[in-house]
Amino acid sequence: MRRPRSRPYRLEWGIGLAHLCESWRYIVRWGAYLGDVAAMPVGGVDYPRTFRELEEWFSEEAACLEYLARLRWRDGFVCPRCGTTQAWKLSRGLWRCAGCRKETSVTAGTIFSATRLPLTTWFAASWYVTNQKLGVSALGLQRALGLGSYETAWAVLHKLRRAMVRPGRERLAGALEVDETYVGAATRSSSGRGSGKAIVAIAVEALPRGACGRVRLAHIPNVSGRVLTGFVSDSAEPGSVVATDHWQGYAGLGAAGFVHQATSVAASGDPAHVAMPRAHRVASLLKRWLLGTHQGAVRPQQLAYYAYYLDEFTFRFNRRRATHRGLLFYRLLEQAVELDHVSLTAIVGGRH
Repeated sequence: MRRPRSRPYRLEWGIGLAHLCESWRYIVRWGAYLGDVAAMPVGGVDYPRTFRELEEWFSEEAACLEYLARLRWRDGFVCPRCGTTQAWKLSRGLWRCAGCRKETSVTAGTIFSATRLPLTTWFAASWYVTNQKLGVSALGLQRALGLGSYETAWAVLHKLRRAMVRPGRERLAGALEVDETYVGAATRSSSGRGSGKAIVAIAVEALPRGACGRVRLAHIPNVSGRVLTGFVSDSAEPGSVVATDHWQGYAGLGAAGFVHQATSVAASGDPAHVAMPRAHRVASLLKRWLLGTHQGAVRPQQLAYYAYYLDEFTFRFNRRRATHRGLLFYRLLEQAVELDHVSLTAIVGGRH
């Protein structure tokens, strides 16, 4: 007679308790949510619902600039130098501050700063990226938009990937599963845990009945306690229930303010995907996505900008149930105007 598998049931009990403890947060947020419903973007008004509407709305540069201005300055113009809210709109697409007389562009200080591509092309690229459910490669983007070079498509795609991470986003909360996975081919001179492959840390919210909530991914240099504890602290709210395997690198989570539930997979008698099904499901989907969309082309030697691929996967996974693809286009541009400009040299060097 097979012995009962206590670990999954114990985890489900912990998940239920964690969700009960977190329920007050959602009650507090509910009032704010009701206030935000009226401000939710409306399809056909705040964002295009179809590609035909996209072409009708943004056929000229002026229309693109006007749309970005609405996203960047929701309550009206704000001078980046002195904070004055009054300005004159010039014929060259610039705004002149009424206070300090500084002339500024709506694209200055965003991912569109100093671009040589028309904004109409950027908008088409944003639509294409958000409407491809399984992801986009630079070669696919080049062919779809007729861009002159692969390098241009690669740069556009990586800048959009960088915009997929919302500044100041909320951390995960409640019950979580945390694990690490290894991507790419092992190096001949390496041995041990990971064997020289790229290491990706995974944190996923554990919803009841085996469902996955939001996810956070990060490329990490090693699986030491300092690195893994830092990843969890950056990804999850203090007090969250964190389920991991018995790897010693997770031993410091309790001292870091988390409720740590560690399980020895070897001692439990269950395979790893049974002990922590959600984290392993995310790892499997990530590897399948890299192989399917990028033909396995994200190799360990590309680790300088590996985080951008993980950002894209996270963006798509956390919005996998979205029914309005135009809203994803809206959110991507909304976040794009909130990010500072980063040169292509810095992107290749892996610096955000």
